[in-house]
Amino acid sequence: MEAFTRLDAVAVPMARPNIDTDQIIPARFLSRPREVDHGQFLFHDARRLPDGEQNPEFPLNRPEWQSARIVVGGRNFACGSSRESAVWALFDAGFRCAIAPSFGDIFRNNGMKNGLLPVVLPAEVVEAIIAQLEAEPGARIGVDLPTQTVTAPDGSVHSFEIDPFAKHCLLNGLDDFGLTAAYEEDIAAFERRYGRENTL
Repeated sequence: MEAFTRLDAVAVPMARPNIDTDQIIPARFLSRPREVDHGQFLFHDARRLPDGEQNPEFPLNRPEWQSARIVVGGRNFACGSSRESAVWALFDAGFRCAIAPSFGDIFRNNGMKNGLLPVVLPAEVVEAIIAQLEAEPGARIGVDLPTQTVTAPDGSVHSFEIDPFAKHCLLNGLDDFGLTAAYEEDIAAFERRYGRENTL
């Protein structure tokens, strides 16, 4: 897993509440293996008009936000079904951080296990940041995981909470496999000892 420390990047506002995982990646794309670029399916249906052409009004289709690596959403962002592919779609499209007043619990956990940092800030702070991003498309946000702070486009700094263990894993790029591999010597020693003690 790619480590996360600090990020200074263009942020795209998606203010509508309850954007669910089926909107982030429609169900018909879920059968693809992880090796496939899931970024191509990100907001697939929302980005298109009924005739299949791209919707020029959808935020990610606007040139000011096409390089965004941070998404700032409304409350209950990424609610709905427990599809890890929703995180993959955001990550593969270049996103490393999502900021919202609240997240779907499963998405939040999946994000931290895949290198995507979910940041919860008070609703009034998120609303203010979204207003700044809409007033100045292409504005940047700074996210500092070691200090657990977000710097808004207007320079205001806001603190966020994160589970210490999740923070450690993100800072060191440790997913579940990496965590297990860190105990490789202990596991091997246990297996040798177990083999000796249980030999007939």
